[in-house]
Amino acid sequence: MKHEAYLFGQVLGTHSFLLRGGFLKPDEYSEIDEHYFLPGGETGTAATVLASLGVSVIMDGTWIGTEVGPLMKEFYKGKTVDLSALNFDYEDPGVMDYVVIAGLVRSPMGRFQTLFSDGKKWWNTPKEEDIAGCKAAAIDPYFGEDSLKGATLCMKHKIPYVTIDTMHDNFLHQHAAINVISHECTDQSYPGMAPEEVMELMKQTTDGLTILTQGGGDMLFGRKGEETHRIPAYDVEVKSTLGAGDTYKAGCVYALMKGMSDEETVRFAGACSAVAISRFPLPLNPPVLEEVKSVMGEVHRG
Repeated sequence: MKHEAYLFGQVLGTHSFLLRGGFLKPDEYSEIDEHYFLPGGETGTAATVLASLGVSVIMDGTWIGTEVGPLMKEFYKGKTVDLSALNFDYEDPGVMDYVVIAGLVRSPMGRFQTLFSDGKKWWNTPKEEDIAGCKAAAIDPYFGEDSLKGATLCMKHKIPYVTIDTMHDNFLHQHAAINVISHECTDQSYPGMAPEEVMELMKQTTDGLTILTQGGGDMLFGRKGEETHRIPAYDVEVKSTLGAGDTYKAGCVYALMKGMSDEETVRFAGACSAVAISRFPLPLNPPVLEEVKSVMGEVHRG
């Protein structure tokens, strides 16, 4: 079976904690309202969302350890997500993160600085046979030369790919069909620059679509030689922002598959993300197509 979408990047087990009564404060007690251990990571979450939208997916990336492995296999049982490319022989509990959430505020914790600095590899290399024949892909930037290889294989097979938070002078950005930049990324990588300035810099170095998201602010988008456009974010009641960006990326992959225009892509991905932040936990309640269309105002009732 040939899959519609190929995803490469972080596939994790995420411990998420939804707090009652606001975010953590030093030396004060906090009550946990809900706690879950579910598949996460930028790629794991995007795979869950795409499957919910009716897309068949194969994902690769992080090695899956002894504690995360059973979770993954059970969760994706019966879903249109192929795990066969992943390495389940990692002699370790597996890569996990821990996220504390209170409405608009969240704080992730993990051991990624240690994992990336110890010189040991803990992810796969993309395989050509998994990529060839797909309609669209998502390549996350975190795995250096292996991320570049994924992008190169997509280019070889003329498969458009989405990437995230990749800078203007990076190969992944320069050859992506879509690069989605978060405001957290621009704050860190382009300090002191206005969003419009960042957009101009990004547009100059790619023929693809650049999208800059700003949480509840306007979504900016554009291409080389064109003006920057903006669309307001959808107004929804926020329960948790965990997975919002990963869902936006999944929406962009779906839009590529369906041949949407730039504006349609931004609106669709934004609506996917809006649905995602209105519930918790996202992996157990991913957006479905009718919900996304309803947020966009495309469902006519009666």
